[in-house]
Amino acid sequence: MFTEIEQDNLAEIVASNETVVVQYSASWCGNCRIMKPKFKMMASQNEAVPFVMVDAEKFPESRKLAKVDNLPTFATFKNGVLVNQTQTNKAEVLAELVQEVL
Repeated sequence: MFTEIEQDNLAEIVASNETVVVQYSASWCGNCRIMKPKFKMMASQNEAVPFVMVDAEKFPESRKLAKVDNLPTFATFKNGVLVNQTQTNKAEVLAELVQEVL
């Protein structure tokens, strides 16, 4: 399930789901735009897991959950806890990150 958050509520999503995969991005970020369709594709292949797109500039509290300092950053959460994160523009690196929590 793919969702783009409209408010700074990622903490609520992470707390209410066993597993969550997040892409932190920004509108000006070229690599973020390149990765978005790949992220959406993985979401469609894993419908039971929320895949959440977060605008890192609009939602600072959500950004703090993974201590984001570069974009795009991908983070995985399990049982409310940050499991891992990576900054990448490669679909295979993202796939490895997702497989760690599935």
